[in-house]
Amino acid sequence: MLFGSLKMAPTRVVSSSGEDLEQRLADLLTSKSEQALKSDRLFIIGVSGGSVSKYLCNTFCKLSTNWAKWRIFFCDERYVPHEDPECTYKYYKENFLSKVKDMSADHIYPIKADLPIDECAKNYSDKIAAVFDITPGTFPRFDVVLLGMGPDGHTCSLFPGHHLLDEKVAVVSPISDSPKPPPGRVTLTLPVLNRSACAVFMATGENKAELVRKALEPVDSDGDMIPAGRVSPVDGELIWFLDAASAKQLKH
Repeated sequence: MLFGSLKMAPTRVVSSSGEDLEQRLADLLTSKSEQALKSDRLFIIGVSGGSVSKYLCNTFCKLSTNWAKWRIFFCDERYVPHEDPECTYKYYKENFLSKVKDMSADHIYPIKADLPIDECAKNYSDKIAAVFDITPGTFPRFDVVLLGMGPDGHTCSLFPGHHLLDEKVAVVSPISDSPKPPPGRVTLTLPVLNRSACAVFMATGENKAELVRKALEPVDSDGDMIPAGRVSPVDGELIWFLDAASAKQLKH
């Protein structure tokens, strides 16, 4: 599929509480999944770890949907065994899969951390290609990628100043020198995020306010754009879910 150069202005959704944020996210996912199901196709999303995983698991558990048509990948994952407390898949397994009986464990895709990290990244890229039914190496178009933002402005495992921000070819890249432990991770690349039909950020709390402003309303004094600010889907939506505290520095 070829894409033009149309980029939509980000949508900002400011929620009054965590419960309101989860409900608004649930409404969005219900709408997006119904669009896919009406077209008789799979609904394929990417999810993130960190603080955003709690919101996502809580939201998923509230949904009434045809889980058989859902496929869930990880936007990034720590290169650790599945039972390691640092493993994002472990969190989703315990807080989502164990509670939603209609969601098959075969339809959520963990990385194979028993492979060497380069092979692990390639294996994950091949899994994505197989589910999307595209040629390996071709960029997929996720229906939704659900993203968080770290205290340095990173998203996925794309860190400020890191060479992976300039990756143009790979769908999934390994990283062995993550500035945030653990050092080994695999991550979707910016070209994949920017080809998604809908990219959603969730950022709450006053400690995220300056970063939200840098991502959405950067000024010259900010220097290089933070990684989260570089997510801007081509021919897709960009939605930021915020609370009053994280939105407090925005002017527009």
